[in-house]
Amino acid sequence: MKSLYRRYRPVRLADVVGQPQVTEPLMKSLEQGKISHAYLFIGPRGCGKTSVARILAHEVNGFKYEIEDDYVDIIEIDGASNRGIDNIRELREKVAIAPTTGKYKVYIIDEVHMLTKEAFNALLKTLEEPPSHAIFIMATTDAYKVPITITSRAQTYTFKLADTELAFDFLKKVCEKEKIKITDDALRIIAKRGGGSFRDSLSLLDQISTLSNDEITKEMVIVAMGLPQDEKIAELLYAYASGDIVKITTVLKNLLTSGVKAETLTEEMIATIIGEPKPELLPLLARLPDVKAPYAEAKLLVSLTAGIPFSGTVNRETSFKKPSSAAPEIISSSTDGSIASVAQAFDWDRFKNRVQELNDAVYLQLQKTLHEFSGGVLHIYPKKRIVKTILSRDNNRRILTDAAGSDVKITIHDETETPSGTKKDETLSKMSVIMGGEVENDRGGNPFK
Repeated sequence: MKSLYRRYRPVRLADVVGQPQVTEPLMKSLEQGKISHAYLFIGPRGCGKTSVARILAHEVNGFKYEIEDDYVDIIEIDGASNRGIDNIRELREKVAIAPTTGKYKVYIIDEVHMLTKEAFNALLKTLEEPPSHAIFIMATTDAYKVPITITSRAQTYTFKLADTELAFDFLKKVCEKEKIKITDDALRIIAKRGGGSFRDSLSLLDQISTLSNDEITKEMVIVAMGLPQDEKIAELLYAYASGDIVKITTVLKNLLTSGVKAETLTEEMIATIIGEPKPELLPLLARLPDVKAPYAEAKLLVSLTAGIPFSGTVNRETSFKKPSSAAPEIISSSTDGSIASVAQAFDWDRFKNRVQELNDAVYLQLQKTLHEFSGGVLHIYPKKRIVKTILSRDNNRRILTDAAGSDVKITIHDETETPSGTKKDETLSKMSVIMGGEVENDRGGNPFK
C-alpha cells in the first residue's frame, strides 16, 4: 500500500496546494505556449520545488504524470553528487540529441547550488545558446550560492513553506478521505511539526494514523512524538523571563528525564517566542539556534541561565521582567539526563559588554585576560604585565567595579599567575610573545563552541 505522501502527491500544476505565486503564472505560460528554456526554483526543503519541476516537465511534453513513470526525455540530476565539470560536459554532449518521444528534453537539476565553479561555467555555455528542444529546471535551497550569470538566464520562482492553518486544512481533508479518526488538536500538532512541508506533514500523519483504531488524541500524539506539553514550554519561558533559575532547572530536568530531546525543546521554544514575541525573551531567542549536538543539553541550560541571578524561587504572580546583571548559577547535565547545580558563577560576557559601554579601551584590555569567579570574588589574570598595569589604574578599576556591581570584589593578579586548575604552558607563552601576544586560550569564552 502506498504511503499517504505518494497517494496525495500532486500530479498537475492545478493540484499543487499553497504555491499560487508559482503555479498560476506557470499554467498561464503553458496555455499561451510561452515556454522558457531555463527555470530556477528557489525555496526551503520540503516546499515542493522538485514536485513542481517534475509536473512542469510532464506538462510541457503533454505526458501524463504518474509517480512511477520513467520518460527518457525527462532527466533528473542530483547536483550534490554530479557536481563536477565532467558531469556537466557529459550533459552538454547529450543535450544536443533530440528528444525521443516528447517535444522537449527536460533536465531537472536538484540542489544546483552544489555545482563547482567550473561546472557552473560549463552549464552557462549551454544556457547561453540552448538547443530549441532543451529545457532546464534548476532547484535550490541556497539561491545566494548560484552565480548571477546563471540566475539572470532563467525565470526565477520562489516557493514558500505553508502556514500551519493551510497545512491543517489539507491534512483534515486527507483524514476525511482516509477515514482517519483524529481530533483537531492532535492534527494541529502534526501540521505544526510538519514545518510547512506537506511532504513531512503527510509522513507524520502516516506514522500517527497507526496509533489507534479509535480516535487519536492530542495526548497520544505528544507521547508518540516525544513532545513537551505546551504549558510546560510556557512555564519554562516564564521562569526564564522571571529570572527563576530553580524553576528553570526543575522544569527542564523533568522534561529531559521524560524523554524529550533538548533539540525538540529548543524548536518548540523558538516557535513559541516567534509566535508571540516579548522583549524579555529576545536574548534567549538569539541563543537558542546554537543549541545542537554535541552537548545539546548543556548548551540549552547555558542559554536559559545566562545572565540570570541565582535568587531562589520567584513569585509566580510577578510579571515579566528583564533579568538583572548579577551572577547566574551554572547548571550541568549528567550522563543519565539528571541536572545538578555545580557552582555559582559570574556572567563574564555580560560583564565585558557593560565594560565596553563604559570604556572601549578597558574592554580591549579585558580581551587579553583569563578569569575565575569564586566566593563573590572576580579574579582577573592578565596575560601581560602591561595589561595588569592598565587595569589596575584607579579610574579603570572604578569602571570594572561599576560594571561588575558593588557586591562583587575584583582582584587583578600578576601575569605569572593563572586560574586554579590550569597550568600555564610556558612554550605557548613564549610563542605568544614572539607572535605578538596572540590569545593562547580564552577560557572565559563559551565552552561549548
